[in-house]
This record gives sequence, C-alpha cells and structure tokens, in this order.
Amino acid sequence: MDPILIVDDEEKIRKLVRLYLEKEGFEVEEAEDGRVALEKFRAGQFSLLIVDLMMPDIDGWRVCREIRESSVLPIIMLTARGEEFDRVLGLELGADDYLVKPFSTKELVARVKALLRRSTGQLQPVSSEITAGSLCIDKERHRVSIEDEVINLTPLEFDLLYFLAKNRGRVFTREQLMETVWGYDFYGDARTVDTHIKKLREKLTPPEVKGMLITVWGVGYKFDPDLVH
Repeated sequence: MDPILIVDDEEKIRKLVRLYLEKEGFEVEEAEDGRVALEKFRAGQFSLLIVDLMMPDIDGWRVCREIRESSVLPIIMLTARGEEFDRVLGLELGADDYLVKPFSTKELVARVKALLRRSTGQLQPVSSEITAGSLCIDKERHRVSIEDEVINLTPLEFDLLYFLAKNRGRVFTREQLMETVWGYDFYGDARTVDTHIKKLREKLTPPEVKGMLITVWGVGYKFDPDLVH
C-alpha cells in the first residue's frame, strides 16, 4: 500500500498521528505545510491524505481543491474549529471526512481504515466535463460552449461557473464563493461576486442557459438547470 501523507504545520500533531498510524502498520510521510504537500503529491503516490485546514500560506482548503482537480485520493481534514461552515466547506471541496481538534487518535485510525476499505487507494482522474442542456463546461480543456459555440470567459469567470455547476442545486453565500473560488489570497468586498455573476449572465446569452445561474435572495447563488423551463 502507498504511504499516508500527513500535512500539518504543528510538528507535535504530525508526530502523534504518525506514531499511531505506524503502530497499525501504515507507512507515513509528513509535510509541514500545503506547499510541500502539493509538491509531494505531484511527485509520488499516496493511499490517503490527512490535512489540517488552518495553515499559513497554502491552507488545507486549497490543498484539497487542487488535489480534487485530478484525483479521488481519500482526504481527511483536521480543524481546530468546530463550526458547521468549516466542515461543510471542507466537504464541498472534496474532503471525504473530517475531525475537530483535539481528536481521539483511535477515532482517527478507525476513520483512516474505513476510508481505505472503501477506496482502491489509486489516483484516478476525475471526470472533468459537465453538461446541462446546451451548455458544456470542460474543466480539462478550460472550455465553455453553448451548442458547440465557444464562450470566452476569464479564468475567474470559468472557475466560478464550474464550481457552481459542479455543485448544482446547492446554494453558496458570497463569502463561501470568495473563499472557495477566489481563495484566501483575495481580500475584498464580497459584492465582487455579484459583478462576476452579472458578467457570466451577459456571456451566457440564451435565456435557458442564463437562467441556470439563480439568485437566492438573502443568501447567495446556485446553479440549477432543473428550475429552468
């Protein structure tokens, strides 16, 4: 079996998790931050990832998001905070499970074993194409088309549309969209999301496509082709 990768900026946490996993016979590698984790992920193969959410520079959300672009590698997120938002956001970005610090090492080991039982542990490509009516969003080619006519979107507009379409039917607040699509490196007014939604609607001109981007008043936005008549 490929090794398990532990990503946490707290050395004590990494050593503790490593100790208990190695006792169970698992091979373990460590990364002290998100940047090192992504480098190791791209250079090798792992059976599972355990990643802390709150890390400087590249955080756990970004690590999860980037890995999910190309892999179904099982991911367990660790967080020092227990708010629903953190947990939901981590799961929306592709994490399979989560634990709130401080956590039981026995529970962590149990969840690791459960995830590995449900997984082959192999890195497999995730389907990158989303279709809804005449709209086609191709993540791999970074291409959006309506009835085979290519629509020119900026990278940010593309990422926003793809994220909403990938989570069709789910409502996201402006703040959630900024944290997932823009990333933590972006600081600004959450109303910036409104501007990009408006631009997307202007470019997705057919009414049946434009109407897939739905405003949920007082909450945020969602992509739902099933509500378009």
